[in-house]
Amino acid sequence: MPADAAGQRVALVAAATSGFLTPFMGSAVTIALPAIAAEFRLGAVSLAWVTSAFLLAAAALLLPFGRLADIVGRRRVFIAGLVVFTVATLLCAIAPSAEVLIALRLLQGAGGALIFGTGTAILTSVYPRARLGRALGIAVACVYLGLSLGPFVGGLLTAWVGWRGIFLFTAPLAAGAAVLVAAYLRGEWAEAKGERFDLVGTLLYVGALVALMVGLAGASSLLGVTLVMAGVLGLGVFLAWETSASSPLLDLRLFRENPVFVYSNLAALVNYSATFGVPFLLSLYLQFIRGLAVEAAGLILVVQPAVQSLISPLAGWLSDRIEPRIIASVGMALVASGLFALTTLADTTPVGLLLALLALLGLGFALFSSPNTNAVMAAVEPRVYGTASGILGTMRLLGQMLSMTLILLIFSLIVGHAQLTPTLYPLFLKSARVAFGAFAVLCTAGVFASLRRGNVR
Repeated sequence: MPADAAGQRVALVAAATSGFLTPFMGSAVTIALPAIAAEFRLGAVSLAWVTSAFLLAAAALLLPFGRLADIVGRRRVFIAGLVVFTVATLLCAIAPSAEVLIALRLLQGAGGALIFGTGTAILTSVYPRARLGRALGIAVACVYLGLSLGPFVGGLLTAWVGWRGIFLFTAPLAAGAAVLVAAYLRGEWAEAKGERFDLVGTLLYVGALVALMVGLAGASSLLGVTLVMAGVLGLGVFLAWETSASSPLLDLRLFRENPVFVYSNLAALVNYSATFGVPFLLSLYLQFIRGLAVEAAGLILVVQPAVQSLISPLAGWLSDRIEPRIIASVGMALVASGLFALTTLADTTPVGLLLALLALLGLGFALFSSPNTNAVMAAVEPRVYGTASGILGTMRLLGQMLSMTLILLIFSLIVGHAQLTPTLYPLFLKSARVAFGAFAVLCTAGVFASLRRGNVR
């Protein structure tokens, strides 16, 4: 049930604050990857796992935590996520080795899953449908604000105090958000209270998804292929279990009877698969190939999320008035055109052209994200808001993980596992162009999924 105006404002502030934290952390760490590689002597593949570990845990746990929030209360799960995220972030700051850092990034991802699975669901619970798009647009803008500030602030912190300063800077922000939500967000939302939590389904789902994603990252090896096959088989067993479960983790009726929900989630999966790896590749390109300082690279990478942050509220507002599929499809087409242009990336590409392409990607992604989220949440009933939010978040994070997995696979095949040195720079540039081409093809296919979803109204 929609809350009063004061409750809506507090929920929006809470969702916006928590929405800022994880993308800020992710983009700040991305700009610091060369410094992390230098300290721990990491190769390209190992370095990618510093990013991928967070995504792996978050993607695997988001759906179960979203379902748990529907049963025990979204506010309660939301606060727990902020606490776990805070503790993991502090521990990352003192990680003594790359292995420990990657393990702690897994814990951070678990905290992120608790947050992702509930923030959008809480907003949807307290805002009326007529104003939901605007609220989601503001929340998404804060996500992009985090992405915008991450490279800049992360670059400064890395240059001044080292990459560990990023974690020390972020932990108090997360702790403050936890206090804010606990003190001022009143009420609880648990429309599925009393229903059983599907523990067997959760174990099958998490195990299958982890096997699939880890296997895809190493698909060039026998072990990788074996894990992929085990993951696919596990997902089949999971779906069979869910069909007969009395209180399933995933209500399959959402997919059988709701084309708007299905194709909106598919569009999200494809879009994030095609875009998340772009800052990772460009961060390495700007610092290794172009020889820019970490602060300068951060300033360039700010352009894309800054445009996203500015345009997202407008896109959300438009999606309350125009069919979301139209706006989202136009946005995805713009992203595809920018990705195709990046396939020509060279060591002499003008910085001005790179800035223009980043702005184009930011515009396209902003037009896609808020309307697509609005379409997903408007297509389901309140009892499954947490589950729907968890599924959408899973598509986002699974897409991000698939984006990094594709990069890992391309690096493995072209660059290998050696540390990036000047002699390998031409192979890195070739890998980046191949990745951008694959992303562009994916995004073009996503336009058709976005158009196919049908109308919300």
